Amino acid sequence: MQTKIKYIRAVISDFLYRLRDIRFAGQVLFVIIVLLISWSGVKAIKLNYSLQKQISTTTQENTIQKLENNNLKLQNEYYNSSQYLNIQARENFGLAAPGEQEVLVPKNVALAYAPQVQLPDFGYTVKISEPTYQKNIQSWVNFLLHRK
Repeated sequence: MQTKIKYIRAVISDFLYRLRDIRFAGQVLFVIIVLLISWSGVKAIKLNYSLQKQISTTTQENTIQKLENNNLKLQNEYYNSSQYLNIQARENFGLAAPGEQEVLVPKNVALAYAPQVQLPDFGYTVKISEPTYQKNIQSWVNFLLHRK
């Protein structure tokens, strides 16, 4: 242990002695400056990368928002069209165009004359679950009432 300490002291004293030489001190100073410049360059590159990533995500969100706005504008145009108003008048108010007659058929009669359709079996079943908000409410009720 003593020999290691002596060796380290000798290395440090040799380094300090060599620092008295102006050429060696200049080289050490040059290396320190190069390391500092490199470090700041790496930090600048990292910052630029994160900013570029942020710009990219903001641009994508902006594009998505423009598409959603376009869809809403088209939907509003459809809702204001006479075709939509005609369909809604038929469905909701039972109105018909001039010269048309509406025939109401009971559901059981309509199903009796409808052809039976066989759905293909794809080997899996579709489970229709309740919406997420209902599951959330039910979970809270179970939690508050200490149910499992």
